Amino acid sequence: MSGFPLLTSLVLLALTSIHAGGQAVSDKSWATEFPVEKGELAANGRNPYFILEPGYQLVLEGGRERLTITVKDEIWMIAGVETRLVEEYETQAGQVVEVSRNYFAISKRTNDLFYFGEDVDIYARGKVVAHDGAWLAGVKGATFGLMMPGQPQLKMRYYQEIAPGVAMDRVEVVGLGETVKTPAGEFKNCLKTEETTPLEPGDIAHKYYAPGIGLVQSDSLKLVKYGKVQASTK
Repeated sequence: MSGFPLLTSLVLLALTSIHAGGQAVSDKSWATEFPVEKGELAANGRNPYFILEPGYQLVLEGGRERLTITVKDEIWMIAGVETRLVEEYETQAGQVVEVSRNYFAISKRTNDLFYFGEDVDIYARGKVVAHDGAWLAGVKGATFGLMMPGQPQLKMRYYQEIAPGVAMDRVEVVGLGETVKTPAGEFKNCLKTEETTPLEPGDIAHKYYAPGIGLVQSDSLKLVKYGKVQASTK
């Protein structure tokens, strides 16, 4: 896959007006514009709740489901920006159900983590059957969103994905001092987020992020192990 160097200005701006499934988003309380200097973005770094360093891995489990999140030693040019590949590998009862390859860049000035798109493979019976939810900034009206603020504040509301009609996940920060117990340990002062999307009204997800660790709970999935593994491009 080739990159898409479509942004020529040194200042990257997300869409100031966006549409979901052909309908205008009228609620202006969700941030859609994120001014950032192109030169301040890096494909490596960390903020309090997200580690973007090759080889860092989180494994979460719940019931028969398992989610493995791995920061890969792989850089992709998306919309003229060097981004880091983060793979999410999901299984049920040991069978792969989805693999998503997410592209992130982090601000060296603010530690804000920006989301530039994802490639998605959805599996059934061991074969890829769909690519629902795939998007890339700079393609078909999509632009980057804010994945994780460097300094989250209670009641912050922002779009993580801005791909009209395809991927429009948005987040509200609903807690900053949560305690989460997982098989990997007990974590205090966790960030709690509530995720929704105008593409699927009524669909709500809650996630918890521990300082210095990252995602420790995603709905029923809880962290079972974390840390550095051998960085790989595969």
